[in-house]
Amino acid sequence: MTSPERNGPEQPADTMTDRLVDFVGLLREHGISAGPSETIDAAQAMLALGLSDRNRLRSGMAACLLRRNGQRAVFDQLFDLYFLTAEQPAIPSVAESIDDLRDSLVDALARDDSAAVTEIARRALTTLGGYGGVGAGAPSRPVTTASGAGWSSYLTMKSLRPAELIDRIIEGMSPDLDTTVRTIEADRRIREFRTAVQTEARLRSAQLRGTEYIARRGVESSADRVDFLGARTEDLAEMRRLVNPLARKLATRLAARRRKAVRGQIDMRRTLRRSMATGGVPIDPVLRARRHGRPDLVVLADLSGSVTGFAEFTLQLVQALQDQFSKVRSFGFIDTCDEITGFFTPGEPPAPGATARIVRDANVARFGSSNYGEAFQGFVDSYLDALGPRTSLLILGDARTNRTDPNLPALQTMSDRAKHAYWLNPEPARSWSTGDSAAHVFAEHVTMHECRNVKQLAEVIGRLLPA
Repeated sequence: MTSPERNGPEQPADTMTDRLVDFVGLLREHGISAGPSETIDAAQAMLALGLSDRNRLRSGMAACLLRRNGQRAVFDQLFDLYFLTAEQPAIPSVAESIDDLRDSLVDALARDDSAAVTEIARRALTTLGGYGGVGAGAPSRPVTTASGAGWSSYLTMKSLRPAELIDRIIEGMSPDLDTTVRTIEADRRIREFRTAVQTEARLRSAQLRGTEYIARRGVESSADRVDFLGARTEDLAEMRRLVNPLARKLATRLAARRRKAVRGQIDMRRTLRRSMATGGVPIDPVLRARRHGRPDLVVLADLSGSVTGFAEFTLQLVQALQDQFSKVRSFGFIDTCDEITGFFTPGEPPAPGATARIVRDANVARFGSSNYGEAFQGFVDSYLDALGPRTSLLILGDARTNRTDPNLPALQTMSDRAKHAYWLNPEPARSWSTGDSAAHVFAEHVTMHECRNVKQLAEVIGRLLPA
């Protein structure tokens, strides 16, 4: 199953088998766990499906190699790099006007012509997306890996501005469709065009810099690995879709832990009585049966703008896990603290923008800048009775105090009152002692965990929440 050579400075793979092994290795580096059995299945799928129809091959290999939701986008990007780079047609060398490109794009999107959309993406990138000496009209000279040249989908989309064309696209679509349906469909087609431009830019960059280089540095992370603090609107939307499956998995894990922990400490009296049968040697210890019960959970979340996405997503996850606790109470703060439990309905995910609604309607801010010390004092003064010997306290925030008093005595009071206290921080641990961050000080009183993305959050929540 021999393949053409890949373009780029690295050595080409001699066979499709070698390329498949490299491909699976990159999938693992991006968090997609594909083992030997899945790799063998993918190789058999390649033999059965053939190489002529790449879309069919992509779907077949995805069915063999993927296990979880949210992995397909990363898979598609890597697949294109490893199985389409060698088939790249020559780059167009003639620059076109932006108006001509926009007119062609409107016509292709209105007709939903996928082939034409792909071709326009190539032409638009040639005209608008080159930098560092590549692209239509660039001086003719050799381009090396170290030259700083490349192709940018961002520059292309910024210049083309396809979102401004939506009314023209709707007008060109079939009038048999309802206006709302046409609007939704036009949005979908524009997103597909954006994806086509990104794919083309990635493939051309691989021709310049090598497939391996772009596969490691130019592929967008899956939704569960996108940092909360750097997430875009579409990333947050995908994260919200991961909540319910993630909550079900965590709930199953917590329930299993609770079933296993049915017995507690040794009952010395009954153990000694049983040991009489063995001459006083306690061979068979008797354990006290633990009382079954669910713990309480209190969440204290920073709702300031810098960590809004992280707080909203974590509160949504906690609410989805509410059945695992006897009582869940949520509190929010910016520079003052207020209870926000009533803003969430058990069993129903909060609507996008819930945090903005809470900030507007609840008493969580007076001046608008984070002040952890004032917020902690407000919680101690008004809500300390929410904590008790069965309560686990989760604090959510980046611990950036704007150089105000961190009020460590109030934090220590809260920690002493609860059975467990944990702090989830969306910033990387290397930033905890930089700028106005007081994370290193807070961590001396409450155990702090890095939670930069969904994957880390799931691991920490699953490990910390008591059963």
